Amino acid sequence: MSDDCIFCKIASGAIPAKFVYEDEFLVAFPDINPMAPVHVLVIPRKHLDSVAAAGPSDSALLGHALLTLPKIAAKLGIAESGFRVVMNTGKDGGQSVGHLHWHLLGGRFMEWPPG
Repeated sequence: MSDDCIFCKIASGAIPAKFVYEDEFLVAFPDINPMAPVHVLVIPRKHLDSVAAAGPSDSALLGHALLTLPKIAAKLGIAESGFRVVMNTGKDGGQSVGHLHWHLLGGRFMEWPPG
């Protein structure tokens, strides 16, 4: 946990959030600035600055996240119609919080290109 990381504080419960999913490795909660009818952030409880900071010891965590995203989508009712998963990395990639996270979006057609 990073003491100054807002997502670490949310994952630990120091900052309250309404979790739509949680397990020992991940938590998911609604984005405060939703870009789709369904827009949740999925974050690991472990602090990693970004996917670029992940190493071989994080393989199980990353795999768990990828396998869990469709389960969260199903719980939120968007798995059948389709959903988008976005992971921004670094300033030019649009990452605004220095903690690895995935945006899970759905509930409408997702245009392409995204940005």
